[in-house]
Amino acid sequence: MINSKHNDNQIADLYKQNSRKVLATLVRLLGDFDLAEEAMHEAFTSALELWQPDNLPDNPTSWLISTGRHKAIDIIRRRRRFQALAPELIKLTEALADYNQAISQKEIEDDQLRLIFTCCHPAIDPKVQIPLILREVCGLTTEEIASAFLTSTSTMAQRIVRGKNKIRDAKIPYVIPTIHELPQRLDSVLSVIYLVFNEGYSASAGDSVIRNELTYEAIRLNRLLLTLINDAEVMGLLALMLLHESRRDARIDQNGDIILLEEQNRKLWNQSLIFEGVALVQQSLNSKQFGFYTIQAAISAVHAQSSSTADTDWNQIIALYGILLNNEPSPIIELNQAVAIAMRDGPQAGLNILNKLKHSSELANYHLLHCARGELYKRAEQPEQAKNAFEQALKLAKQAPEQRLIQKKLASLKNKSN
Repeated sequence: MINSKHNDNQIADLYKQNSRKVLATLVRLLGDFDLAEEAMHEAFTSALELWQPDNLPDNPTSWLISTGRHKAIDIIRRRRRFQALAPELIKLTEALADYNQAISQKEIEDDQLRLIFTCCHPAIDPKVQIPLILREVCGLTTEEIASAFLTSTSTMAQRIVRGKNKIRDAKIPYVIPTIHELPQRLDSVLSVIYLVFNEGYSASAGDSVIRNELTYEAIRLNRLLLTLINDAEVMGLLALMLLHESRRDARIDQNGDIILLEEQNRKLWNQSLIFEGVALVQQSLNSKQFGFYTIQAAISAVHAQSSSTADTDWNQIIALYGILLNNEPSPIIELNQAVAIAMRDGPQAGLNILNKLKHSSELANYHLLHCARGELYKRAEQPEQAKNAFEQALKLAKQAPEQRLIQKKLASLKNKSN
């Protein structure tokens, strides 16, 4: 048995990058989430035992899928010791035994989209669809998903199990919908991709702000979706993610601490991503069929094309937030618009809005609202109110870098008062 730490690290990296692709294909082949997950983990265990350091197979993903397929047969045979093999399992083992080992990369990528659309089938409760995809397609833990949805881990686990059981019991097919069926499932798919990106762009908890594997995966899936359907909102979401991603190298310092937008070194922004994102925004706007994602992308495009905070066209940003609020009222959008108003009209103008929003049930425990209030009180030279707001934000923040940022804000207030 190879027991090389270097080899372990290679396979661990491969697991992070490709495990969900392997799982998606195995789910399609097996028609059973739990069997597919067990087979996938056994395949990776085999890789640890068999692969030589620095000498991985030419196509590791295909090797893992092929091995997972054989492991599934072994698992089914082990189960046969305890119960008679049902006719459908006999058919499954025969089909798997004949499956072509030369799996193309395109087919593997399609399998992930198949799985997303399967999880977004109209027969599945919308409350279950997104958590199911985040768990099974994107590999987020149940705890992370529960945190993002502000619910308990046990409740979220029950939802995910209910979704998997529904797919199995209703025999929902693992296929990409026809062009006529796409629209009714597209909104759910876009929501999932956006949630995956957001979790990668700003993790809900933990020691790291950014989870690159999730932002990469969301962008990759969105690009793949765009090859299926030339839709304005698919373009808009891709543009939004590219424009956000363009700032990645400027968002944290060498210690992993957060650098706010107005303090970022804009020379570090990725101009090729900005160019592509702005072009997609324009293309979507020209279609006259755009919506929520495209308008958000247009706001990001204004920031991306500004040389500094002072140079930013805040009138345009405030107007775009106004369009969003007219179409989909949301306290989060009001919060963002209030910050933009403060940048244009001064801190007190923003505080007048934020202090009303803090009584909203949706935002009362939202740490970014209290962060924004603290910053605006600080700019308005009201240090005691700023301190209270930052302390409230610190109690609510779950991400370590955000906690450190708030602590720095509190320390700067204390230093200023001394």
